[in-house]
Amino acid sequence: MAFRKALKQTAVIGGGAVAAAFGLSQLIEYRKTQHGLTRLAHVAAEAELRVPFADEFPSRQAQLAALQRTEEFDVLVVGGGATGAGCALDAVTRNLKTALVERNDFSSGTSSRSTKLIHGGVRYLQKAIMQLDYEQYMMVKEALRERANLLEIAPHLSAPLPIMLPVYKWWQLPYYWAGIKMYDLVAGIQNLKSSYVLSKTKALEHFPMLKKDKLVGAIVYYDGQHNDARMNLAIALSSARYGAAVANYTEVVRLLKTKDPRSGEEKVCGARCRDVITGQEFDVKAKCVINATGPFTDSLRKMDNKETKNICQPSAGVHIVIPGYYSPDNMGLLDPSTSDGRVIFFLPWEKMTIAGTTDSPTSVTAHPIPGEDDINFILREIRNYLSPDVEVRRGDVLAAWSGIRPLVTDPNSKDTQSICRNHIVSISDSGLVTIAGGKWTTYRSMAEETLDAAVKTHGLSAEPCKTVGLMLEGAKGWTPTLYIRLVQDYGLENEVAQHLAATYGGKAFDVAKMAQVTGQRWPIVGKRLVSEFPYIEGEVLYAMKEYACTAIDVIARRTRLGFLNVQAADEALPRIVQIMGKELDWSEEQKTTQLEAARKFLYLEMGYRSRSEQLTKTSEINLDNQEVARYKKRFHKFDKDSKGFITTVDVQQVLESINVHIDENALHEILNEVDLNKNGQVEIDEFMQLMSAVKKGQVSDSRLAMLMKTAEETLDKRGPVTVDRSGGGF
Repeated sequence: MAFRKALKQTAVIGGGAVAAAFGLSQLIEYRKTQHGLTRLAHVAAEAELRVPFADEFPSRQAQLAALQRTEEFDVLVVGGGATGAGCALDAVTRNLKTALVERNDFSSGTSSRSTKLIHGGVRYLQKAIMQLDYEQYMMVKEALRERANLLEIAPHLSAPLPIMLPVYKWWQLPYYWAGIKMYDLVAGIQNLKSSYVLSKTKALEHFPMLKKDKLVGAIVYYDGQHNDARMNLAIALSSARYGAAVANYTEVVRLLKTKDPRSGEEKVCGARCRDVITGQEFDVKAKCVINATGPFTDSLRKMDNKETKNICQPSAGVHIVIPGYYSPDNMGLLDPSTSDGRVIFFLPWEKMTIAGTTDSPTSVTAHPIPGEDDINFILREIRNYLSPDVEVRRGDVLAAWSGIRPLVTDPNSKDTQSICRNHIVSISDSGLVTIAGGKWTTYRSMAEETLDAAVKTHGLSAEPCKTVGLMLEGAKGWTPTLYIRLVQDYGLENEVAQHLAATYGGKAFDVAKMAQVTGQRWPIVGKRLVSEFPYIEGEVLYAMKEYACTAIDVIARRTRLGFLNVQAADEALPRIVQIMGKELDWSEEQKTTQLEAARKFLYLEMGYRSRSEQLTKTSEINLDNQEVARYKKRFHKFDKDSKGFITTVDVQQVLESINVHIDENALHEILNEVDLNKNGQVEIDEFMQLMSAVKKGQVSDSRLAMLMKTAEETLDKRGPVTVDRSGGGF
C-alpha cells in the first residue's frame, strides 16, 4: 500500500519523465521480488490441484447432465467469452463447485473478434503521462503484468511480436522514443524485449513495403500476439479439466430467486436454462450467479431487475484480413494517429495480414456485420503507410469482421455518463455479480477480482486464487520443436505439423492420431480441408471432442479458416458438414441446415457479402477503348461462334486445345463467380464488368480472368492450333 502511495505521489506530483522514472525504478525492484514469490506460490498451488478429467473431457451430454443433477453449485457463470471462462477457471481452482453456460459457442462473440494482441496499451500510457492520469497508468501496469502471465501459461498460442512505429518527422523521433521507453519501464522485469530505434535504411530492410518518402526512421517495441478464439477455448477447456460443468449452446431463460429468511429480500439462487440444440429446459441452482456476458451485460441485469439502468455502451471495431505479402512475416506496424485520430494496427497473423480497428458506436447484436465504409477506411489508412509500389486493392480483402467492445459506465459512480476506462465489478441488491468492460489481456485479473467479490458477498468457502502461472490446455508438453516429432512419428507435412503444434500444443498428438491416411507417398497422413491452408480433416473430428456442435464452430473457432479466407472456408464447408454429420448422425435435412447457416455466417459476419458485392449486375464498366478492344478479342477466343456468351463447354474446348485439364465441377464454380444473372453462362457484358472491377482493384484473384489471360497468351505464342494437332482434346 505504501509502495502504491509513493508511486502515485511520484507520478502525479512530479509530472515529468524524471519523476515518473524514479517511481518506476521502485516498481522494477518491487516486481523482481513479487515475481519470484508469485512463481513459488504458483508451483505449490498447482501441485495441490485435483484434475478429475486428466485423460478425456466429459461429453457435452455429460456436462448437461451434471448441470441438471447437481443439487447446488457454489458458482454459476453466465457467458463463455474470455472473462466468463476465466471466472469459471478461477472458481473451480479455488475448490468451488462451478458451472458455466453459454448460449452460443465459447468465444463466439467479442473474444474471437479482437486485434489478436496481448498488450498493455501504448496509447493509454501516452494519455496517462500527458493527462497525469493515475487510473490509466495503473491500467497499463496491470495489463503488462497480465501480458507476461498469458505468454507464460499458453506459449503454444501466443508469442512476442515486434511492432514498428514509423516516424516521418524528426521531432517525433525523441517524442515517440521516450514514450516507448516508458512502456518498457512500466513492464519492468516482465518486459518482453527492449525497444530500439532503426535508421531509415534499416527500417526499410525490416519492412520493405513501407513508404520511403519523408521516412526519418522507426521505433520497434514488443507486445504479445495470440490466437484469441483458441485461447478462449483453452481457458474453458482447462476449467472443464479441473471439474467445472461447462456447456455451450445453453442459454439462460430467466434467473431463479428465493426469499432470504433473514432479510425477507429476494436473492438470485440460480437460473432456468435451455439447451438451444434440443429445446429442453432445466434449473441450475447456485449460491452465486456471475454475469459475464460482455455486450449483453444489461440483458441479464434486466432479468434481475427490469428497472435497472443500462451500463453498457457498445462500440464496434472492424478488422480486415489481406494476403500475407502485405507485411513481413514477423513484424507488425502501428499507425499512432490516423486521419480521424484513431489507432490502426497492421499485423502478420496466421501467415496473413490483419488490419484494424475502427471504433464507432453501435447497437448490441449477436451477429455484427462489417460495414463497407469501415473496410474502405482501413484500406485508405493502409495506403498512407505503404509504398506506392504496393497497390492496396479492395479485392484483396479475404475476410472482414466486426467485434462489439462492451464499454461500460460505473453504476456506482455519481457521473453515470462517463465511460469507465477499465472494468467494473458490481453486485445487485439480489446478489447478482456482474463483471463488465475491461480488455482481453486482463481477463485473468478481472476474473480474480470478480471471484474475490463473489466469495466475500456470498460467504463462499474458497481457497486463494491459483490462476497466476496456471498452464492452460495444451501448454504442458509443448516445446518449440514439438512439430518435428509430429513429422517424424506420423508422417505429417511440415506446415501441417507446425500448425497443429501451434494450435493444440501438447494435445497435437491426439489430433494427429485422428488424421486419415492420404494414400500418397507424402504426406502419409493428414488430408487438408483446402489446399492452401494447413487445416486437416482430423481437426474436425477433434473439434467435436472440444464441444464443437455446428459447422460454424469449426470454421470460426476450432480452426480460424472463416477469419482468414471466406472463399476457402466456403469450399471446405461441404466436407466439414459431411464429417460432422457422420459423427453426430445428422439427417440430410440437418446437413443442409448446417451448410446454409455456415454460409450465411460467412456471407454476413465474415465479409463475404461485401466481397461479392464488388461485382454486381449494376457495376460500372470503366475501361478505355484500347482495353475494351483487348478484352473483346480475348473473349472471342472462347466465344468462337460469336454467340455473345461463353459456357463451360467453350472454356473446356479452349483449355483442352492447350493441354490444360480442369475438373468440370471446378469449371462450373469458376464461371459461376462471374455469372451475375445466374443463367449458366457468362455474357460479354459480365466479362467486361469483371475486367473493369479487376482494373479498379475491387476484385482480385479472379480465377476466370487469370485463366482466360493465360490461355490467350499460350494461344498467341503457339499460333493457330488444329484439332488434329491438339489430339482432339483427348
